[in-house]
Amino acid sequence: MTDPLANPLLQPWDGPLGAPPFAQVQEEDFLPALTTAISWHQAEIASIAGQDVSATFDNTIAALERSGAALARLRRLFWTLSSAQGTSGIRAIEGDMSALLSAHSVAISHNAVLAARIFAVHAARHESGLTPEQIRLVESSHAGFLRGGAALPPTDKERFAAIDARLSALSVQFGQNVLAATAACVLDLGSEDLVGLPPAMCDAAAARAAARGHVGRYHVTLDRTDYEGFLTFSQRRDLREMLWRAFTDRCDGGAYDNWPIIAETLALRQERAVLLGYADHAHYALEDSMAHDPAAAADLMRQLWEPGKRRAAEEAAELQALIDAEGGDFILAPWDWRFYAEQVRRARYALDGAAVAAYLRLDSVRQAAFDTAARLYGLVFTRRADIAGYHPDVSAWEVTDKDGGAVGLLFTDYLARPEKHGGAWMGSLRVQEAMDGDVRPVVYLVANFAAAPPPDRGATRLSIDEARTLFHEFGHALHGLLSRVTYPSQSGTAVARDFVEFPSKFMENWIVSREVLAGLGVPEDLIIAIRKAEAYGQGFATVELIGCSLVDLAVHQQPAAAADPRAFVEAELGGLDLPPAVGLRHRFPYFTHIFDGGYSAAYYSYAWSEALDADAFETFVEKGDIFDPQLAASFRDEILAAGDSRDPMESFRAFLGRAPDAEALMRARHLDSG
Repeated sequence: MTDPLANPLLQPWDGPLGAPPFAQVQEEDFLPALTTAISWHQAEIASIAGQDVSATFDNTIAALERSGAALARLRRLFWTLSSAQGTSGIRAIEGDMSALLSAHSVAISHNAVLAARIFAVHAARHESGLTPEQIRLVESSHAGFLRGGAALPPTDKERFAAIDARLSALSVQFGQNVLAATAACVLDLGSEDLVGLPPAMCDAAAARAAARGHVGRYHVTLDRTDYEGFLTFSQRRDLREMLWRAFTDRCDGGAYDNWPIIAETLALRQERAVLLGYADHAHYALEDSMAHDPAAAADLMRQLWEPGKRRAAEEAAELQALIDAEGGDFILAPWDWRFYAEQVRRARYALDGAAVAAYLRLDSVRQAAFDTAARLYGLVFTRRADIAGYHPDVSAWEVTDKDGGAVGLLFTDYLARPEKHGGAWMGSLRVQEAMDGDVRPVVYLVANFAAAPPPDRGATRLSIDEARTLFHEFGHALHGLLSRVTYPSQSGTAVARDFVEFPSKFMENWIVSREVLAGLGVPEDLIIAIRKAEAYGQGFATVELIGCSLVDLAVHQQPAAAADPRAFVEAELGGLDLPPAVGLRHRFPYFTHIFDGGYSAAYYSYAWSEALDADAFETFVEKGDIFDPQLAASFRDEILAAGDSRDPMESFRAFLGRAPDAEALMRARHLDSG
């Protein structure tokens, strides 16, 4: 394409509600478009830096906020496709795209003239008549430039740029290895191997095999949905072990070995942190978090660790007794835990996971999330069949207030596909802001639920945990959709890592509420069973989460970890006395959160945010109405709408009128006794 202006990826999005032109996307257009968009942004940066008037908020900070619009659109569009529709063509250019973006970002931070203007505005911020949100934007811009190496001497800037470029490449390779290793293994089963599996899971496995030309066979993949479902219901212990080993051995040696990438990543992160004057990467990563330093984060994790271990030991003893009572001549292993825990839930609480899933159709659970948002925040979700997504599985939804006022656009993409990264996430294609008029957000949700056979994909059945995942990610979407800030850098989910999971964790509470479950048609006896069983398994859940968090913090504080990360992790787990039948939720070779997902030294954020969520939801429960309109309006205004326009602790205090109750999480996880 000779004329860069003819590249459709560089044009403003003029689709309905600001929808991207997915139908016009050609993979070969991305790199040329990126080169042009970067050059445009470079010209804007040069203009801002080269002004011959004193630096002010408007001509420097606000000007930077307005700059790079084409680049922002292109970047968000590419990373959306890279994560959720990563075709071979997208994968092939992922490294080049990442390298160009990384180099451009570093060049901006290392622009000495521009940095001087940022620093000047920062020095005068309290005497310039700025609003609180403007002062916060100045401070975060100043901090961002410092963290980007703006104050380093020239030789150190060169090294910083080289480190940043290499880390970017390593992150891409790590994620691609995990994707390839996950796709490379399928458990090929016959009908005799399906004993114990729910019909919906068998149907999905049959459809998956048929799509690959293996009619009459059943394919179980290494997607977490398949993995956890099979380990929960399969009565074939040998196959459970086979799948567990395939899942947990991913990228641990072989063609997709991620240990060398981990070692180099840890070393470079440590070098960068020291270069910037930090003790280690954990201190660097947590500086702008609610925790502020690793010690505070680790303190909360340790408060949960020992009670969690005690409860996990009690659970393990009970499961071993069940094995012994059945005449099983074996010790409880990781591939046994979910299966026997399901037996306990059935026997003690009359909770049959397969029976619950029968009521949790994907389309019904999605609608339940929409209905919950309608009752809490007055939102209306309308299907827009005229707005195309990037894949036929993707649906578009216009979001309005009850009075018809525009809120934004939501895309949902819930079914597993080989070209997707694993897990579930929310992202933004356009963020809300109001610098030069009201800009409504465009957000998307992605999951990897095992699809029901066509044509009725909406009939896909979810477990209660999968339904919780859907509500969790929907909470992130609401955070993006209900943002009401002026500046794009402060919009929606652009908040501290250990605060961003608060609205999403908070939303999970509704899917296990009596009101929502009844609306889904779940019978009263199953609702009672679900709610009683909430306390069961908290030892296992706590240990696998907090174990990951503590080791993540440790490897990013000890420089020696880079020399032999495998040995370091094993030693840390030994020191923690991790129950062998539990293990980590994410083994390090496929721990994409911290090596390809922005959560390095910050996986603790899930538990930290859960502490905020537990306290906030208790307030709704104590009110006697989990849909209390006054509390919901306050949560919308003080938490969801505020974005990063103020310190997150200020937002929490504005919502509840006090600091968080540290004991709320112990109560929520039922670890406050015993």
